[in-house]
Amino acid sequence: MISLAIAAAVILYLIFIYNGLVKARQVKEEAWSGIDVQLKRRADLIPNLIETVKGYAAHEKGTLEEIVELRNKAQALPQGDVAGRAVTEGLLSQALGKLFALAEAYPDLKANQNFSELQQSLEEIESEVQMARRYYNGAARDLNVKVESFPSNLVAGPFGFAKVAFFEITNEADRTVPVVKF
Repeated sequence: MISLAIAAAVILYLIFIYNGLVKARQVKEEAWSGIDVQLKRRADLIPNLIETVKGYAAHEKGTLEEIVELRNKAQALPQGDVAGRAVTEGLLSQALGKLFALAEAYPDLKANQNFSELQQSLEEIESEVQMARRYYNGAARDLNVKVESFPSNLVAGPFGFAKVAFFEITNEADRTVPVVKF
């Protein structure tokens, strides 16, 4: 009788651990979805921004092409490739920073209402991406702790739960403020 009660308690505890792992994985997926939505919003703004800038800074073709190339590369990556998306999106953010620094050299562009609205929208989205990234990284941290901690690691391994990557800048050069020379 006592051994049956102990076995039932162990089984209930294992179920509790398993359900905690499932919940942590779902929170992580929800958090990634938030990042993905904001990155899509940013990607959708970029063509309008490029078209607006083209008319004023046609000779800055290299910067504009780099932004378009990075946008296309980011959109082509698989949705679950967190590390790849983090690297590509970091490079894209840096290139967009160069574009906005270029705008300082073109007073007509800087004064353009459409450019100003696009720039403001992009700044808002960047803020949303930053908040979504923090939320995702917190969810990833919680899942990783459960996957690695005892005794949940005894349940995580056999049921296919694994550590997940953080959405972070991996290239130190991406952390620097872009330098634009005229």
